[in-house]
Amino acid sequence: MSKRDKFREDVKGTVMGEVKKPRKKRKLSEEQKAVLVERMKKAREARGPAKNLSIDESIRDLPEDHPLNPSKVKNWLKYQKDILKSMRGFKDSKDKNERQAYWDTETYIFNLQRYLGDGVYRDHRYGEEKQNRIRYRSVAMAYHSDGTPKRTVGVFYPDIGEEYTQEMENEDNAARKNLSNQKRLRKGNRNNRPKS
Repeated sequence: MSKRDKFREDVKGTVMGEVKKPRKKRKLSEEQKAVLVERMKKAREARGPAKNLSIDESIRDLPEDHPLNPSKVKNWLKYQKDILKSMRGFKDSKDKNERQAYWDTETYIFNLQRYLGDGVYRDHRYGEEKQNRIRYRSVAMAYHSDGTPKRTVGVFYPDIGEEYTQEMENEDNAARKNLSNQKRLRKGNRNNRPKS
């Protein structure tokens, strides 16, 4: 018998170990039930709508159709917690993919909880099963030394009015490569000139 089991046996008969007996349910007549229902209705009206004080002010009043509405996030959080419970054995698994899935889910849950607390969404995925991807939007442009804008694939740029794609990057890189080859040729010709 372990120390814990021995302690439980010792405590069983003491005040600390006593189990409280459940109270018997009151038997109410139909009139009494109607009075209690009416009283609860008045109390709910007096209290007003839920204030959601545990949710950050900046996201508290987001519309229902917003992708990161707090009520949706709460549902995702509940669903992900259920998944994490079922993945408990993955935490110390020898299979790296199972461990990775466990830690991804735990991190997602942490990020959802922090979002509800401070209004800053930290994850690059969203949705009940992490099926959607957060898209980035450029708010300040950066430029190369030759004056062409620096861009990243998958980011929305207001100057072109769309998301920058891999095809666009390939076109830009081809144009930049041609310019750099011309510069190298000129520099190479200068170095090979006979000195006078």
